[in-house]
Amino acid sequence: MLKAVSLGPGDLSLLTPAARWAVEEAEVVAGYKGYIELIPDEVLEGKIVVSTGMMGEVDRARQAVEHARAGRKTVMVCSGDAGIYAMAGLLMEVLESEGLLKTVPFEVVPGVAAFNAAAALLGAPLMHDFASISLSDLLTPWERIEQRLQAAASADFVIALYNPRSRKRSDHLREALGIIGRYRRPSTPVGMVRKAYRAGQFVEAVPLKAVDVDKVDMQTVLIVGNSATRLVEGRMLTPRGYHRKYAL
Repeated sequence: MLKAVSLGPGDLSLLTPAARWAVEEAEVVAGYKGYIELIPDEVLEGKIVVSTGMMGEVDRARQAVEHARAGRKTVMVCSGDAGIYAMAGLLMEVLESEGLLKTVPFEVVPGVAAFNAAAALLGAPLMHDFASISLSDLLTPWERIEQRLQAAASADFVIALYNPRSRKRSDHLREALGIIGRYRRPSTPVGMVRKAYRAGQFVEAVPLKAVDVDKVDMQTVLIVGNSATRLVEGRMLTPRGYHRKYAL
């Protein structure tokens, strides 16, 4: 049995019972070392731990598949939701390439995604249609990302931005906000959440024209409002449309 298990944003109170049970029942726990550290030591006691650093995704996926093929209950832990920019897809690709999709039981245990956590801390920014776009060009050409930014912005989606900035990609966020800014007022609210529900949490909502990209890192999720989003006492509100149908 192989499971891709979602740890949520990091606070154990937001870890689902199903995810905790999956980790507790596992014989092998695999994951990025930073995510392994989110699991209490007593839960990991007596288990085989497969921990790799950044860029070690393929290696740990293959190791997890090998353990599962050998009959061990194996979980791959991921932050946020395992099916959103995480390891569920890579595990399926490895299983597919090795012809194991029919012989190794595979399951995804859902969790609280990063944009869910960020939205909760910002108020109610995702009350209408939204798009999620990663600014990382490690696996997706930047030209494709630019196309998606333009399409989402021109369609007036609320936009959640993942992987907004790194040392090697210091200009991508500035470029992305510039593209979005062609279709948004300078006063459009933008929420920035770093380390949601963890030590060092940072939450801020500012107008698009006032976004300080130097406050943003790879652990930050940004949510850019649509044409109707407004700031209410420091929080973001994207109306669902009830005010047009009912007296509010």
